[in-house]
Amino acid sequence: MEFVKEFATFLHQNGIIKFGDFTLASGKKSSYYVDLRLVPSYPHQFRRMIKHLQNLISEQIGFDNIDSVASVPTGGLVIASSLAYDLVKPLVYVRSQTKEYGTGKLVEGIVKPGMKILLVDDVATTGGSVINGIKELKKSGAKVTDAYVIVNRLEGADRSLLQEGVTMHYLLDILQIAKILHEQKMIDDVILDKVQRQVQS
Repeated sequence: MEFVKEFATFLHQNGIIKFGDFTLASGKKSSYYVDLRLVPSYPHQFRRMIKHLQNLISEQIGFDNIDSVASVPTGGLVIASSLAYDLVKPLVYVRSQTKEYGTGKLVEGIVKPGMKILLVDDVATTGGSVINGIKELKKSGAKVTDAYVIVNRLEGADRSLLQEGVTMHYLLDILQIAKILHEQKMIDDVILDKVQRQVQS
């Protein structure tokens, strides 16, 4: 819990999470924006985040149940590659679109039938990009039962992934972040209320 509190504070202090009116890639309106692609610019915090992710995976599913670590570019790929490097596990990634040249494949890296692959991404909203990745990996014969994200936006990704037979785990969710920041007087009641309403809607 100590990590969660410190990390939430760090995200806000460095403008990695911003509150206001934003339009997401999906076209959806949001009362906040979180850009975890900035975290690697702070190597000590990035390292702590990866270590915390490792600990969670170790406790919840165990490293022996992972043959490979996978991600979907770009946000999750930096996290997945650091994790794979630390765990000494192979790295695979799934493109959102096929290449127009070369082999034109979507999955980069070696995937063999029956391989147990752990999917990692930075932020989950509805889970769309993660699900596309899962489907492609399954087409290659891989088994995907678990996915990890850093921030869960609590907007349906858990349910969508469960329909694919995948359990979604996360380091922290947007309500936790907002409540921690509110307790520390970093955000006011209005912002907290907006975040809570967005999650419930």
